[in-house]
Amino acid sequence: MMSDDTTTNPVLRRLPLIAIVIVAILGAYVLRDYLTFDALRQNREALLAFRDANYLLCVLGFIAAYAAIVAFSLPGATIATLTGGFLFGSVPTGFPVLPGAIYNVAGATIGAILLFLAARWGLGQTLARRMDASDGVVKRIKDGIDDEGNQWSMLFLIRLVPAVPFFVANLVPALVGVPLYRFAVTTFIGIMPGAVVYTSVGAGLGEVFAKGETPDLGIIFQPAILLPILGLCLLAALPLILKVVRGKKGL
Repeated sequence: MMSDDTTTNPVLRRLPLIAIVIVAILGAYVLRDYLTFDALRQNREALLAFRDANYLLCVLGFIAAYAAIVAFSLPGATIATLTGGFLFGSVPTGFPVLPGAIYNVAGATIGAILLFLAARWGLGQTLARRMDASDGVVKRIKDGIDDEGNQWSMLFLIRLVPAVPFFVANLVPALVGVPLYRFAVTTFIGIMPGAVVYTSVGAGLGEVFAKGETPDLGIIFQPAILLPILGLCLLAALPLILKVVRGKKGL
């Protein structure tokens, strides 16, 4: 069976990516004053009132908005995460950040999947074929990622490492032929630690607003938080490390 890459007009295949680029450019200009901490501060009472009156609609609307921010690479993903904590992280469940963290992870994962699919449909298959036909370093990189064990480890690793931009972690797997289900699973699980941290910050915004302060977004780099995340990174990288060590020993 022929792939969509050969049966679909190249321009049609790239329409989703073109739309994402256009919306991203427009959004960076139009929304730069709306998806900000100050905008959240100014509209906090209205948002809380809407949540209290329309909880389910607010949840669905929030997840959809977060997914759109990620899918179209709009500015404000961090503010969206804080908003999820502010609106839903303080709901009493026994686990204060749990509702907001779940909604944040759901919105981010859906948006990441949409961007992944747009990139893979528009460019991924063509690029994968070219990498298969190439020689040297490029081919070895793709072969390494194509290995199932390596692939799971690499996908978790790029999600857990704070230095890897979310946008990059969404696009690269699409361009090297990663299966959708692996991308979805590693995204959903891999972004949880960071989402919980920023959701907890958002859940405490009431006190921050009352004091007229701004939240500490560098909290994720504090040793008490960063070290456990780095530990998870090491755990994700362990299969890769063992494979390299065994290869050197000829095992």
